[in-house]
Amino acid sequence: MIRLGVVGYGRRIHGVIDKVLRTINPDVRVVGIVDPNEAGARSRLAACDQADVIFYGSLGEMVRQARLDGLAIGTRCNLHTPYAIEAAQYDVPLFLEKPVATSMAQAMALEEAYTPARCPVVVSFPLRVSPLCRLARQYIAEGAVGAPMHVAANNYVPYGTIYFEDEYRNYEITQGLFLQKATHDLDYLSFLMGEPIVRVAATWTRGRVFGGKKRAGLVCSQCEEQEVCLESPQNRRRNQTTGSKEDHFCDFSVDIGSPETGMNEDCSSALLQFASGAHGVYTQVFYARRDAAARGATVSGYLGQVSFDWTKNELHRVRHHAPFSAVERAGDKMSHFGGDQELGLDYLGIIKGTATSRTPIEAGIQSVYACLAAKQSAEEGRFVEVRQVGQYASLAEPRA
Repeated sequence: MIRLGVVGYGRRIHGVIDKVLRTINPDVRVVGIVDPNEAGARSRLAACDQADVIFYGSLGEMVRQARLDGLAIGTRCNLHTPYAIEAAQYDVPLFLEKPVATSMAQAMALEEAYTPARCPVVVSFPLRVSPLCRLARQYIAEGAVGAPMHVAANNYVPYGTIYFEDEYRNYEITQGLFLQKATHDLDYLSFLMGEPIVRVAATWTRGRVFGGKKRAGLVCSQCEEQEVCLESPQNRRRNQTTGSKEDHFCDFSVDIGSPETGMNEDCSSALLQFASGAHGVYTQVFYARRDAAARGATVSGYLGQVSFDWTKNELHRVRHHAPFSAVERAGDKMSHFGGDQELGLDYLGIIKGTATSRTPIEAGIQSVYACLAAKQSAEEGRFVEVRQVGQYASLAEPRA
């Protein structure tokens, strides 16, 4: 039996354990949980965990008493760092949800804690280990495009309303969708290009689609406009659009925040410069629906082009100087396009001593540094240098 301890037993970490880890090894058991909402956590637990799980008051208490083989942190985003810093001292294999930090102060503290640590970490970055992304990286490393000169990436999110009607609407916790969402994408783009992002110029559009002046706490069933509102459950069902079909918080409420007080963006874009001088562009859109969904990248160089789209499960390779093009397809209906299974294999392999992490803590921290630079750039309207892991002298005064 593999004994897991969990800090913050929410929906995502439950899905990783129940649908990913147990698919690989049915003997995984949750034996300890630290979560102030015990009732909510128990409601998610699988039947095989209900009888033996123990709830603890602190991470330290759980580590001392539960004889853990592995630890997972699935709290709200602003708590990832403090728990991960504490976990660094225990040397128990850690599965850490993204983003690993939500501020420069947190990210720098996390880097400081893990520089001497021996605790192995798998950061929840399934995109870089997904089959399509790994195949694209293989072709690029083998010279399919020559020297990579440019990358163009997009993420048209068909379920983007969760960032305005679910817990993710709380800007104090998310700190915006560069950190909440693009942390996946900037990580895999660095992986594809084989080098770090060193400079960012970014912009965003906020409060033009979602947000507004509807009263705090409003849900669709209490709203007099539910018959005409495109976001009401009945209209989503009628229009066969994506998004929750259950009663939910209003997407046009003051609860979402404002551009002045801080809020998640409707869409955002970043111009990325890589260490070699190559550059790229990335755009994420959160009001897309249905067949507008798209997520992927195109990497080009003098010799050719490699592109893929996870929503189509296709990779295209074009040779610029030969009459050949090719299309390859990956399997479908896989969690995070197959990346979650790869993360699960890595994590369980680390617990057994047979694998190393392909998404280590350094990758998580570096992605946060890039996302914080994008956020700062959008706020200030200028290029921002990206702090690099191992760069202990600060580029600027740490931002909150």
